[in-house]
Amino acid sequence: MQRIACVGAIVHDDHGRLLIIQRGKPPAEGTWSIPGGRVEPHETAAQACAREVLEETGLQVHVGELIGCVERPAPDGSLFVIDDFRATLVNPDTQVTAGDDARAVAWATLADLQVLPTAPGLIDALTEWNCLPL
Repeated sequence: MQRIACVGAIVHDDHGRLLIIQRGKPPAEGTWSIPGGRVEPHETAAQACAREVLEETGLQVHVGELIGCVERPAPDGSLFVIDDFRATLVNPDTQVTAGDDARAVAWATLADLQVLPTAPGLIDALTEWNCLPL
């Protein structure tokens, strides 16, 4: 089985809300998740993480520590191996804008996550890693 290196960014704002995007493409199209995507051959995981956040939300981030790793099946039968990193905003005053693969972008509270359709396993992983929003 082919393993595809991917990354995700766990970004909280000053109010404890979590940066989420609504996926515009498979897998899990239409659900809400953290920004992220594939690592390109010329990139480190941290570079890919920063690029994906910028492409999907318009926000620049500093990529910090690796929080955890999850594996998810890809539509073609391969396996996405996703390293999720803590990231902080470079400029907290920048307006978020959905772009690239994101249909929409939002800052979510825990109450929001409990009612939004989220990507499979997102809530469990965030809970396990103590990264849920306030």
